[in-house]
Amino acid sequence: MFKNYLYHFFIQAFLYAIFGWFLFAVFGTIVFENSLSYWSIVASLYIFITSYATHKELVDEVNKDFQQKITNVTNQAKTEINNLSSQTKTKIDKVTKLLNETELKEKLWRKLLNERTSGFPSLFENIARYEELMDNNLSNYLRFKPHPAVSASETVKLEAKRRRLAEFTQRKTQSIIEYYENIAPFLLDFKEQEIDDTDDAIKEYSEEEREDPSTNYLTKEEYRELTTTERNQIALERYWKRPKAKWIIGRIYERYVGYIYETKGYEVEYVGIFKGYEDLGRDLICRKGNEVIIIQCKNWSQFKRIFEKHIFQFFGTVFQYKDEFKENKVRGIFYTTTVLSKLARRFASELGVELEEEFKMNQEYPCIKCNINDIGKTKIYHLPFDQQYDKVKIEPNKGEFYCKTVEEAESKGFRRAFRWKAGAINGNS
Repeated sequence: MFKNYLYHFFIQAFLYAIFGWFLFAVFGTIVFENSLSYWSIVASLYIFITSYATHKELVDEVNKDFQQKITNVTNQAKTEINNLSSQTKTKIDKVTKLLNETELKEKLWRKLLNERTSGFPSLFENIARYEELMDNNLSNYLRFKPHPAVSASETVKLEAKRRRLAEFTQRKTQSIIEYYENIAPFLLDFKEQEIDDTDDAIKEYSEEEREDPSTNYLTKEEYRELTTTERNQIALERYWKRPKAKWIIGRIYERYVGYIYETKGYEVEYVGIFKGYEDLGRDLICRKGNEVIIIQCKNWSQFKRIFEKHIFQFFGTVFQYKDEFKENKVRGIFYTTTVLSKLARRFASELGVELEEEFKMNQEYPCIKCNINDIGKTKIYHLPFDQQYDKVKIEPNKGEFYCKTVEEAESKGFRRAFRWKAGAINGNS
C-alpha cells in the first residue's frame, strides 16, 4: 500500500511541479517581493496540492475496486444461488419421483401381502397376461404368414387359453400350499403319504377273520394254517418291513422315543398321537416328579434339513407350557433323524432348546405291550398295529412290560388282544 502511495505521489508531484513552476514563475514576483517567502509558499502549496490529489486518486481507485469486488461477489452469489436452486429442484424432482415409485411399490407389495392367503392372484394374473401376449404372437404368425394356417391359429389360441388357466390355477394353489406350510411347518410331515390299500387282500377273509388286523399282513392260507404264535409273529415282522405312509412312520418314531423315556422312569403322554394337529408341537410330554420334558419328534429323510422356523415353533410351545405350569421344571428336547441347519442350531443354543440330531429308530426294540386288565386281571399283549395299542399304558409296578417276541409274551401267560367292540372294558377283550 505504501509503495502504491509513493508511486502516485511522485507522478502527481511531477505534473504539479511543471504546472506550478510555470504559474508562479510568471505571476509570483508581482505579489511577493521576498523571493524566500515566495518559494516557501510555493513549496507548501505544491506539497499540499500534490498530497491531496494523490489521496483523492487513491481513494477513488479503492472505491472503484471495492465496488467492482462487490459487483463480482454479488454476481457470483447470484450464480451460485441459481445453480443451487437448479440443483435443489433437480434433487426435489428426483426425491419426488422416488417417493412416487416407492408408494407404488408399497401399494403393490401390500396388495401382494394381503393376497398371500389367497395365492397371489394379481401376480399370477400378470404372468398370465404376459404369456397371453406370447401366445398371441404365435397365433398371429400362423394367421398372417405367407401361407396362412387360420385353423391352426385358432386351435393354438384356444389351447393356449386353457393352458394358461390351468397354470394360473396350479400356481395359485401351489402358492397357498407353500404359505400354509411356512406358517405351519408340521404340515410337511403329511406330504407324499402313501395309501395303504388292502381292500383286495381282505376280500378273501370272512367277516370274523377281518376283525383281526394281522390279516393285513398274512395270506389266507397262512392265517388259517399257522398257529396263533406263528402267525402273530410273522405279521409283526412284516409290519416292520412293509412300506408305510409318512404319518405312520412319524407315529412309530414317537412311540420309540416315548419307550426310551418310559424305561427311564418317566410317565409319558403321547400327545401327538392322540391330538394330531392340536398337539401344539408337543409330541411327547414326559413327567417325573416336578420335572417335565417336552419333546418334538421329526423322523425325516437324511436329505432334508430342520430349519429355524421349526425351532421357533417348538420354542414357542415349550415357553407356553412353562408359563402355564410355573411350578414345574420344564425342558424342551428336539429329536430328529436328520440334522439342523447351522442357523437353526445356533437359534436352538440361544433359546435353550436341547437337540438330538441323527437319532435313528431301532426297529429291534421291544414293541409288544404286555398289559394286565384292571378288571379280571386278564393278561393281554398288544401288537403295534392293534386297535388299542396307543391307549395302553405300561405300569411296571403292576407286572406289565414290553417284550420283543410273541413267544415271550405268550410264555408269560399273555394272550393277543381282540378287536375292540362296544361294551368292552378298558379297550381289552
